[in-house]
Amino acid sequence: MVWGEISGFVRQFLDVAAALLVFCFGVGVLAVVWMWVVDRTQTRQTIRRNFPVIGRFRYFFEHMGEFFRQYFFAQDREELPFNRAQRSWAYRAAKNVDNTVAFGSTRNIHERGAILFLNCPYPTLDEDAVSPEALTFGPYCAQPYATASIVNISGMSYGALSAPAVRALSRGAKAAGCWMNTGEGGLSPHHLEGGCDIVFQIGTAKYGVRELDGQLSDDRLRTIAAHPQVRMFEIKLSQGAKPGKGGILPGVKVSAEIAAIRGIRAGHDSISPNRHPEITCEDDLLDMIARVREVTGKPVGIKAVMGAHGWLDRVFEAVHRRGIESAPDFITVDGAEGGTGAAPLPLIDMVGLSLREALPLVVDKLTEHGLRERVRVIASGKLMVPGQVAWALCMGADVAVTARGFMFALGCIQALQCNRNTCPTGITTHDPDLQRGLDPTDKATRVAHYHHNLTHEVEIIAHACGVASPRGLRRYHAREIQETGRSVPLDELFPVSVVRRAATPEGRTGNTASSS
Repeated sequence: MVWGEISGFVRQFLDVAAALLVFCFGVGVLAVVWMWVVDRTQTRQTIRRNFPVIGRFRYFFEHMGEFFRQYFFAQDREELPFNRAQRSWAYRAAKNVDNTVAFGSTRNIHERGAILFLNCPYPTLDEDAVSPEALTFGPYCAQPYATASIVNISGMSYGALSAPAVRALSRGAKAAGCWMNTGEGGLSPHHLEGGCDIVFQIGTAKYGVRELDGQLSDDRLRTIAAHPQVRMFEIKLSQGAKPGKGGILPGVKVSAEIAAIRGIRAGHDSISPNRHPEITCEDDLLDMIARVREVTGKPVGIKAVMGAHGWLDRVFEAVHRRGIESAPDFITVDGAEGGTGAAPLPLIDMVGLSLREALPLVVDKLTEHGLRERVRVIASGKLMVPGQVAWALCMGADVAVTARGFMFALGCIQALQCNRNTCPTGITTHDPDLQRGLDPTDKATRVAHYHHNLTHEVEIIAHACGVASPRGLRRYHAREIQETGRSVPLDELFPVSVVRRAATPEGRTGNTASSS
């Protein structure tokens, strides 16, 4: 009796399963027929029109190829924008796990452009090492800022990043003792939540400190400056990934909260002007710096990508006319290799000087004009592993900042979907379902670990070179591989001139080049 009931149940189950299979097969056939008709009659895509249904796989494989390459086909050191070796180091540093390797390096030390640091026969002992000394920004300000951190979080706007990501960075920066740059999207409660030091960036659209007509508002500046966490202001002239183009935030990422913070309409693309409309020359730039510094009482600097660089000479000459206190308190040098959430391909590929060329250019011009001790230099542009930060310090930077390094600490997998609101790790999306995967508490710990381990391994390089602190690194501590395969000291490749350069025709030194 029991066996008969079981057999009946099994027969009923099989009958239902068979019916479902027939139904699904029928639906599948109808779907294929429907796709065949649609593909054959549409006129937008030739492949689909000529090869209905199967032609669709071409677009699927094209889309998936960029993700499969980074896991299966690309070698450890060959992928861009960041290779597997760099990402793996960042992940291990953020998790605070063993970051040693075995057997030998996979890096080609004979490749042109490779940097080699020069170890000395008597490295610095651990007991002789000293912590990085504190640097003061804005000595002529009412509220100067002193910090010892050699690595800080570069500008990433709330909007480009999700709320959980900003909260994690804020908490992590507090634990690490470094600053966090707001990016041009304004100051949000999420930036303030962790209690970290903040650099407020004033972009060309002046989000967060603008009047209704887009002009800079002194009252809003005072409101921002009233937050004790806001320690400095950075006037952004240009950005590495898109010099000559303002910020771009797709409308799908402009939520009501982001719109309120920025002072724009929700759901509409947020497009910043190409430049600050009121800055048309070097004197205008110094006027803007003086205005923000006077209103806020805090250090004010500029962020720029180097291209035509004659404008630097004119700025520094104007500083000497006005008085040394009129100089920007810092210059953030952003390389063309910098990243962003959205940028036109021609700009991200082909405009601006790389940090390797731009950083020594700015440092040397400050030296030529006698302003090197007055103006702090911040280096930005793919400085997310120890060797890159150590190189920047050798070239004369006081501080390094990185955005994508800290994104990897948050769990970024380089999915390249920052501009689509579909980031699978919840970092650059405002989709609540995707954001749920990002736990700010856990990721804040990883941010702090990443900062600690990055700084520690820069110190390891410095100690191997025989200096007690990373800021003791100089150009003669490193060499660069040339096309011949031989290395040349950085101080020979980039000698510091103490003689003021004479003006030359347009396009040579850039002394007469347009500042735009």
